[in-house]
Amino acid sequence: MQKIIFYFFLFCAITIHAQKNIYENPRFDEMSDDHKVLAILPFLTNLDLKDNASEEDIKTLEEKEGYAVQDAFETYFSKRKKKKKFPVDFQNIKDTKAILAQNKIDYSNIDVFTTKQLSEILGVDAIISGTLDLNVLLSKGVSTDFSITDYFSGDANYGRIGMKISDGDTGKLLWKYEKEINKKTGKNTDDLIDRMMKLAIRKFPYERERKKDRKD
Repeated sequence: MQKIIFYFFLFCAITIHAQKNIYENPRFDEMSDDHKVLAILPFLTNLDLKDNASEEDIKTLEEKEGYAVQDAFETYFSKRKKKKKFPVDFQNIKDTKAILAQNKIDYSNIDVFTTKQLSEILGVDAIISGTLDLNVLLSKGVSTDFSITDYFSGDANYGRIGMKISDGDTGKLLWKYEKEINKKTGKNTDDLIDRMMKLAIRKFPYERERKKDRKD
């Protein structure tokens, strides 16, 4: 029994370690020194649902999930700024959506524009974007009931999220964070982003103390 428990916790430790993957550009401080405003884009979503939904319905649901992540990130950063001042601001997503719409850019064609183009159009210094692969509708809420067998059956895995920050002037990748989504990462989109960022916040490059530590 003790061996089973040991291997179970070992498996969990390996899984948790594998779920987190953070990259930071070694020139982040230099490239982001004049950053003042960042825009948050809707995340490009790929849904693999068990339901026999039509292609049109899937596209509509993917768009909904992508915008839900955009909303959740704005909510998270708004709460974070109240507790602790960031050295950057985040463009109101209503303004982001309006400016994109004025330039005939929406969820269906945003991926054909480069980071530099989008940054210029939005008038921001950097872009927060990402991808979302899901086999559930996270925005509607999911079960967080956990059992050991879920990990072996695959029922605990809901997908994967990848977040990145790109420099507006150069279009280069500044920071990237990838994480698996499962029953332990949250019951809905807001919960997922909140827990995800709490795990990554010590390595979030715009944290004032961490930036200071790197310079020291």
